[in-house]
Formats: sequence, C-alpha cells, structure tokens
Amino acid sequence: MHILVINCGSSSVKAAILHPETRARVARLKAERLGTDRASVRIQHMDGARTEALGPVDAPEALRVLLPAFLEAATVKVVAVGHRVVHGGERFTTPIAITDEVVEALKGLTPLAPLHNPANLAGIRSARDLLPDVPHVAIFDTAFHSTLPRRARTYALPTALAEKHGARRYGFHGPSHAWSSRQAALHLGRDLRDLRVITCHLGNGASACAVEYGRSIETSMGMTPLEGLVMGTRSGSVDPGLLLRVMREEGWGPARMDQVLNRESGLLGLSGVGRDLRDIEERSANGNESCRLALQVFTHRLRKYIGAYAAVMGGVDAIVFTGGIGENSALVRHRTLQRLDFLGARLSESENRSAQVDLHHVVAPIHAQDSTVALLVVACDEEAELARGVRMVLREQAAVQAPRTIPIAVSARHIHLTQEAVDILFGAGHTLTPYKPLSQPGQFACEEKLTVVGPRRSIEGVRVLGPTRPACQIEVSRTDEFFLGIDAPVRDSGDVKHSAGCTLIGPVGRLALTEGVICARRHIHMRPEDAERFGVEDRDVVEVAVNSAGRDLVFGDVLVRVSLKYALEMHLDTDEANAAEIVRGHEGSLVETGATALLRCRKTVFDTA
Repeated sequence: MHILVINCGSSSVKAAILHPETRARVARLKAERLGTDRASVRIQHMDGARTEALGPVDAPEALRVLLPAFLEAATVKVVAVGHRVVHGGERFTTPIAITDEVVEALKGLTPLAPLHNPANLAGIRSARDLLPDVPHVAIFDTAFHSTLPRRARTYALPTALAEKHGARRYGFHGPSHAWSSRQAALHLGRDLRDLRVITCHLGNGASACAVEYGRSIETSMGMTPLEGLVMGTRSGSVDPGLLLRVMREEGWGPARMDQVLNRESGLLGLSGVGRDLRDIEERSANGNESCRLALQVFTHRLRKYIGAYAAVMGGVDAIVFTGGIGENSALVRHRTLQRLDFLGARLSESENRSAQVDLHHVVAPIHAQDSTVALLVVACDEEAELARGVRMVLREQAAVQAPRTIPIAVSARHIHLTQEAVDILFGAGHTLTPYKPLSQPGQFACEEKLTVVGPRRSIEGVRVLGPTRPACQIEVSRTDEFFLGIDAPVRDSGDVKHSAGCTLIGPVGRLALTEGVICARRHIHMRPEDAERFGVEDRDVVEVAVNSAGRDLVFGDVLVRVSLKYALEMHLDTDEANAAEIVRGHEGSLVETGATALLRCRKTVFDTA
C-alpha cells in the first residue's frame, strides 16, 4: 500500500509517495519559488533525481502540471492521498476524509489562516481533480493541540470580544510534535503515556510543545503561527503595547505591521544579514555583534519556554530537538541547554557535536551519562506522520458497521482509599462497608463518607468507593475543583503522580495528601469482545456522539480501556453529563442513565507502531 502526501503552500509544493508502515519513499517532489520567474522543481525517483525550471506558475497549476508524470514515473499504485492543512479550527481535531462538505467547511476557516489554508485548499482541489477515484484525507497542523486545556488556550481578553472573533490559542506544527514525541518514546523504550516530553521544532518556523503523557497541554504558537519563539522572519511574542505605539508614531496600518512582524523580523531583523542560521552562526563566530545577539535572543527565548513547560508539567523526562535548526545546529542546542542542570538535563558536548540524524537513523541521544533527562535529536518526518493519519482514516472506513451504542454512567465526586488511609480515617482494622454495587464488576459504593478540604473551601459527605486501592485518589469535577480552590489535572484513573493534594477528614482522623486529586478523563470501559466489535484497541482515543433528550453533544478525547474485568460503559463526570442534559443518579456512585453514545471516530494518537 502506497500513499501520496501533499503539502501545497502559497509558493511551494512538496509531495511524496511512501509506504505508511515502512516509511520507504518511492518518489519525492519539491517545487519552490512558485509564482516567480525563478520557479523550479526537483523530482526524485528510485532511479535518480532531476531539477527543472518551471516558469511563472502558481502552486495549484504546478501540481496539475507535475503530478500526472510524477505518479506515472513512480510505478506504484497510490491508494489514498493525504493533504496537510494548516488550520482545522475547533471543528477538525482528527484526520478526516475530504468531501465536498469538508471543503466548504475549510473555506470558512480561511480567516484563521489567510496565508496558508487557501493554498492548502487549492492543492486539495487540484489533486481531487487529478485523482478522483481514491480517498483524500486532510491532516491538520492544529489537531495535535486540540487537547490543550482551557487555561492554556484562552487569551485574557474580554470574553464577548474573544468569542466574537474566535480568539483562542490553537498551536501549529502538530505533525512534527506528534512524530518527534513518539519517536522519543520509542527510543527510550517507554510508553509515551508515561512520559513528560518537551518538543522543540526549530526551522524557519519554530515552536515548542509540552507533551504530557501523550497529550499536548501547552505550545508556543497561538491563534496564528506568529506567537512564541523567535523565527526566521517572524518576531514571535512581542509586547502588544509596543506594537500599538509603533503604529501610532510611524503612521502604519495593519498591512504594514503584518509585513514587519511576519516578513522582516526574527533572525532576519535581528541579524541584518538574513534568516539562514548557518550564515548567522558563521558571522557570529567572526565577531558580528548583531549575529551574536540574534543567536542569544533565539536560544534565550527557547530556554525560557523549556523551563516554563517543565514547571507546567511538574518535571520533564525528555527534551527533543527537531526541524532544520534543531537537527543540524549543535551551537543552538548547546546554548539552549545551558543552565538546565537544575532540571537534571545535562548535555554531553561530544555527543552533541557529533549528532547526526536522517530518515534511516531517526534519533541521536546527546545527554551525558548522569543526566536524568533524556536529550534527543530527532529527524523530522512530517510526511510519515501525514501518511499515518491517512492510514488511520482508511482503517476507520474499513471498520464501519451499523451504529453501535454504549451505555453511559455519570460519576459524581468520590474517593478511593488505601487500607492504610482507611485505618487513619476510620480506625485501625476498619473494613469498608458496601452500600450498593456499582456497574463495574467487583466495585461498590461504601457507607463511609469523608470531608474533602481544599485551600479555599471543603465539601462534606463525599462517598468512598471500594475496594481499597494501592494509592489514594479523589475524583472531582471542574466545578468541584474551583469550589475547593484546587488545580486538579485531567488524568486517567490511577495516574495520580504530581497531581493536586488535599486533606481528608474522617470520623476518627485526618489525612493530608500531597497528591491524589484529579479530574478523571472521560473514558469507556470495554471487554475484549466489545473492543473487537467497535474496531478499537486498549488505550485508543475516540470521539463519542451522545444522544440525549434535547442537547446532543460530541465528546472528543475519550479514552478506551479494555479488560476482561470491565463491563461496557462510558463514564462522564457531572459537569459533562449536565452539558448534555444527561440525568445522573445517586451521588457518589456510577449509575446507568438510560442515555446512549455512538462511537464516531477512532483517533490512535497514542499508537507506538
């Protein structure tokens, strides 16, 4: 099976034909400077490569002219086409098969990415015209960051103004951050869902991302690719007050300011010699002070983001460098990683200087032997990530069956205790008293209740669930979190390391916990036969359409958990159930609601294959 992936920009077109599992390339195409007299294309097949002049053609026309011969020379059958689309907005958070309706929806997102999405759409139209009989799939730069928590994606603007203009942070370079974080986990021989990774995509465009247990929870780019790190010609984050002042004093309008921030700033503006970091490094070594300052500002900004993201995640297990600069500049890596010893990140200068990566040798470690943080260089392979998204959609289409519904249960706030905690709170030797069985086999609501005390307020009468567990866990909703004054992370049940703490008060004693309070991630329990019927596997992530009386909703980022000890059921907390107007039952227990859910989309973002 071979897949054609296309990245159609405003002045360039990149395409490749590859196998989605082996990543072996059959052919590659790169057309640059389109729309100018210097337009050219480089085509590489198994038997060699050639470069040709094109003349003043735009990107869609170049695709129409070049693609037929490119495909014919490849001598393999293309079964699907993947298209990189920069902005998916709030609607498109997973790869999706392209239909006429999807194309119309993408047109509506043009204001969010006026430089990129129109070019992406033009490429889609051209490719669909040339290859009408194969599936076309859109893969979105913003999709990987759809898991950003509300506090990370929200700008501190008046709510009405933000809602009117759709102002929020989306993040970009998603395929690169997804690829590099997964490759880091593979290299370390660990599950990405157990790691805290900071990925640094450094090229002409640059962004950093905090990947906590497989999910993007912070990223440096915002609503547009202009926010964040210093880039080739983009400024990155700048004090908005300064920009307003310059516009007033220079008499500039929005178009001129846009030109300066996007085309004349960054490394180009700081160095005065260009945007190519290789030239800047060379001139810096020869004493050019402007180039030295450009390097210092670039690496200082990046180091600042790394430190911030380590704080957000409560630590870091791996720091990854990728992209043209990240892979090739030992100097940038050296300067960036200076003074990060306090995190446990210690660079091996010799490994850093000798590090080389390519599509066959994907990862090069550059950390010292005593470093507790893995420092890695990863070869960027966005083409493989696009092909992976196409493969995922093809699998979904092959697994389409009649609608399959899932019972829903509502989980109110509750507590899981260790036996040691039971002894402290209820007395030595106390045994939890069953109140009523829960829907999951072997679990039960207890007669025992406790008071949960947070920094701000307390909640009395929170029910304990049994049996006892290896670690204490308090599951609350977002509403409870704000009421208590606790910053509880969204976690899978059982994952309480570095979570929030609280105090529990029982009839006999009190227990101060430094961790254990979480907002449980929405999830579905399944038995293996259920998973087979739904076409999913353990730890897959899916979208679920909830059909309730009056307010249907689609919940994203739903974790699938498969075990012989489970019964088929989707679990929502009270806030989520209220949003869909699902009636919940007794407080402190899981009860059937009568509502059902329809599995909509399989999103295997955590697959390590």
